[in-house]
Amino acid sequence: MTDRPRNDYPAKIADLLEKTATRIRSLTVERASVAVTWTALGLVIATLAIIAVIWLLVGFFRALGTLMGQELAYAVVGGILLIVGVFLWMKRFPKDETTPPQE
Repeated sequence: MTDRPRNDYPAKIADLLEKTATRIRSLTVERASVAVTWTALGLVIATLAIIAVIWLLVGFFRALGTLMGQELAYAVVGGILLIVGVFLWMKRFPKDETTPPQE
């Protein structure tokens, strides 16, 4: 019988192709998979946080309503939201930036 040569080119080519495919997968698919996972997790956390804030506002309003009456509770919550809105409106442009051009 003849001895097989040590240079088995088809096996080397197959190994090279497998290494190349594995490297390309690690650079593309695995990174995209991590990004999609964190994006989905972020959306779930943001949704739960928004729901928690809404429930806290409802609970705060109901507690105020039982303590001081509905009309006064509406006034207090409306005043708080008005003050927050005015504060955010004043912060919409930084002081060092000029005002936007008027159309």
